[in-house]
Amino acid sequence: MGNLLNRKYKIVYCTPSLYMAGGVERVLTLKANYFAEVYGYEITIVTTDGEDKLNFFPLSPKVNVVNFGIHFEEMWHHSFIKRLFLYIPKERLFKKRLVEELNRIKPDITISLLRREINFLTEIHDGSKKIGEIHINRAHYRNFTPNRTNPFKAIFAKYWMYGLVKKIKKLDRFVVLTEYDRQAWQEIPRVDVIPNPLPFYPDTKFAIRRKRVIAIGRYFDEKGYDLLLRAWALVEKRSTDWELVIYGDGNKSYYEKIVLSQNLDKRRCKLYDSIHDVQKEYLESSLFVCTSRFEGFGMGIVEAMACGLPVVAFDCLWGPRSIISNGEDGLLVENGNVVKFAETILRLIKSPEKLQTMGSNARRNVCRFNLDDVALKWKKLFDDVVDEN
Repeated sequence: MGNLLNRKYKIVYCTPSLYMAGGVERVLTLKANYFAEVYGYEITIVTTDGEDKLNFFPLSPKVNVVNFGIHFEEMWHHSFIKRLFLYIPKERLFKKRLVEELNRIKPDITISLLRREINFLTEIHDGSKKIGEIHINRAHYRNFTPNRTNPFKAIFAKYWMYGLVKKIKKLDRFVVLTEYDRQAWQEIPRVDVIPNPLPFYPDTKFAIRRKRVIAIGRYFDEKGYDLLLRAWALVEKRSTDWELVIYGDGNKSYYEKIVLSQNLDKRRCKLYDSIHDVQKEYLESSLFVCTSRFEGFGMGIVEAMACGLPVVAFDCLWGPRSIISNGEDGLLVENGNVVKFAETILRLIKSPEKLQTMGSNARRNVCRFNLDDVALKWKKLFDDVVDEN
């Protein structure tokens, strides 16, 4: 068995790309860097898309990246039916190249982020243990939710989930982010809960707090920025000295139209592209808001809390309630209730003392997600799964 402290594993991660400014990309980069730099593991990240784009988050030179150039993203511009036909040859090529790569590397562990490789990963007999980790709650995974306007998609979603469960059962271990997620996968026999780690924990002594509410995340429907802007329209009418800023990846045009339709003050409601130095923006703000329709975890929430910001969030599935202690370091609002969300923001920004107290509590409470502790949970999982027969 050897000394557990000195084990040096070869680990392969499978993920679509590393160029987007998303939570999955940030967390994978954090873990890969840590495992390579601190534990001395040989880490390889296999990607299929974005071969001509730079990684958004810094990656250690000790981490290897292999891009297969499959270009699954080309399918995004086609209809659902056409995507199915385009997908088949791309998946065959992906499987062929992944089989070759795993047999070349001979890893101890191969980890799927539950994207396309989960369809065939357990069929690859390269000797590695197979682990799956999911970063979104089951109800919204791959957006295969019931669709009244497309009955074919609804049938496909049911069939696809049935097949997914069968594939997950064949994994050596399955990892989710919260206890709520574990309960959602009760038919899976071996489910571990490991939260996402904090990417930073800056000194807040020199924070320059402005009367500013901040949101950070992709300009996607799931983030609910349409709801946030409607709520902010109500806040603006009753507060003249606070501003809202949103930073994110993706197309802002839809949300810019909402700013116009709601007659929002563009001097106090600003939509920005994604940025690298998010710490600076958190430290110059006083309140973080999360209007997501659903969240796997909520990296923006823990980042903001680490910077001493309280959080107002919709009580969506499942991330916010797994992080926020309601009334202590943040406030949870009925999911989708725009009026209540606006009232909660107003109540907080009109109480500087409460903002400060809750911000201090947030910074203290979020320490439970520090990178060292989360990495130890993964290390124990790796040791356990390698020792299993």
